Amino acid sequence: MITVKRAMVLAAGRGVRLKPVTDTTPKPLVEVAGRTLLDRALDRFAAMELVVVNAHHLAGQVAASLQRRAQPPSRLSRETELLDTGLGVKNALGHLGPWPFFISSSDILMTEGPGGDPLQRLAAAWDDDAMDALLLVQPRAKAGGFVAPGDFNLDPEGRPSRRGDAPAADYVYTSTQLVHPRLFADSPDAPFSFNLLWDKAIATRRLFAIVHDGGWFTVDTPENLTAAPDWLARHGG
Repeated sequence: MITVKRAMVLAAGRGVRLKPVTDTTPKPLVEVAGRTLLDRALDRFAAMELVVVNAHHLAGQVAASLQRRAQPPSRLSRETELLDTGLGVKNALGHLGPWPFFISSSDILMTEGPGGDPLQRLAAAWDDDAMDALLLVQPRAKAGGFVAPGDFNLDPEGRPSRRGDAPAADYVYTSTQLVHPRLFADSPDAPFSFNLLWDKAIATRRLFAIVHDGGWFTVDTPENLTAAPDWLARHGG
């Protein structure tokens, strides 16, 4: 197992699918069962020595929320324009160090399964000689609030492949991963999606995944926001 000390929480999006709530409240500060999504995300990283949070839409509210927290120590990466997921992380690499770090979105709920803390499971599965990125994926049939066809299939060694033209894939990306900074070598300096980096890692056989054995729920629409407290109550969150 490696020791992971730093993480990044993605919190810069406009939350268009959650309108009109996100007209006045940034999606990371939307509350579920009395606590913001951002606080719940940061709680998962309580043991980190530093967590970087990017912000764009209503960034001042996100900054104020971070200032009210003592743990984990955090740094705001303010984006004057949306950088997309890839450049958003690349823009913060100077704060994340030369070692593998976690990345997670702020708009998900996640509970532990029999295997324990999913972040510790990622750290335990990391193979620095073989991997540039290690994804946490959820079986599509168990992905709460998710209605799309899915993202990846896995081979017996845990290497993901794209759904391609198939009607569905077996697994959904949980918006949580462990990444080495070398994955960003030769990446663009203009906004780009993390999909570009995953495709690069697939081509070099350096993208891997492990399957989450707990609960997972996406809070991306008004309907899912309404359903989220009940989901938390049923999953012990």
